[in-house]
Amino acid sequence: MAERPIGTESIDTEPFDTEPFATEHLTAHRRDATLVLTLNRPAARNAFSPSMLVGLHDGWMAADRDDTIRSIVLTGAGGAFCAGMDLKALGGADPEGENHRERLKADPDLHWKAMLRHHRPRKPVIAAVEGPCVAGGTELLQGTDIRVAGTSAVFGLFEVGRGLFPIGGSTVRLPRQIPRTHALEMLLTGRPYSADEALRIGLVGHVVPDGTALERALAIAARVNACGPLAVEAVKASVYDSAELTETEGLAAELARGWPILATEDAREGLRAFAEKREPRYRRA
Repeated sequence: MAERPIGTESIDTEPFDTEPFATEHLTAHRRDATLVLTLNRPAARNAFSPSMLVGLHDGWMAADRDDTIRSIVLTGAGGAFCAGMDLKALGGADPEGENHRERLKADPDLHWKAMLRHHRPRKPVIAAVEGPCVAGGTELLQGTDIRVAGTSAVFGLFEVGRGLFPIGGSTVRLPRQIPRTHALEMLLTGRPYSADEALRIGLVGHVVPDGTALERALAIAARVNACGPLAVEAVKASVYDSAELTETEGLAAELARGWPILATEDAREGLRAFAEKREPRYRRA
């Protein structure tokens, strides 16, 4: 499908060819250069099922391969984001998921990559959260880059309250994303957090009226899409790759990654467009 110029589209998304990865519980649409992945199991508050996990995994991989996709928006259907893992569905209660369970057995890391524990997409991922985003939903959220929540969204890691351990990465990632005291309180109390509290502690970046999280996320994605794709991907990679380096190491790594971007045709195009007071036409070159 040919891209339309950024800024000319309506809010409604358009279906596109998702044959490789759309499943019963994961739908995909194309909005210009943004891939919109929707967790689509509203009767179960979008709890993870085999078909959802396989669809997510394949969606992330497809976005990485497709250079016409510049950003990804992740959201949920039916006024919910994700209520975490559905152990019954994963164990075989979902007859539609049998083929997908075979995929999960064949690749023991597939579900972790689907939940962004073992995989970081090279394109920016923007979460649009409405309703519950708890347990595995909050763990999936930690793999996203920019986060928008509706006013009534609810967050939380409930595992310890059930005698369980949140092994989706939260004990490692959460204290690196929000202040440790808040991370530990969320991890150790298992209590729910409102959208406003999630904003205050830095778990999300925007709180918007209910029903408008997707609209705001798509607007942010459109701004990302208007930027140089090589620069966007390099900046994202630099932020994450330097997180565990010393400042000196990180600055050296930044130069090594950033100088080649400054020498690209896209960088020259960006400067020309600025001087000529027009929108840039980036070509990933």
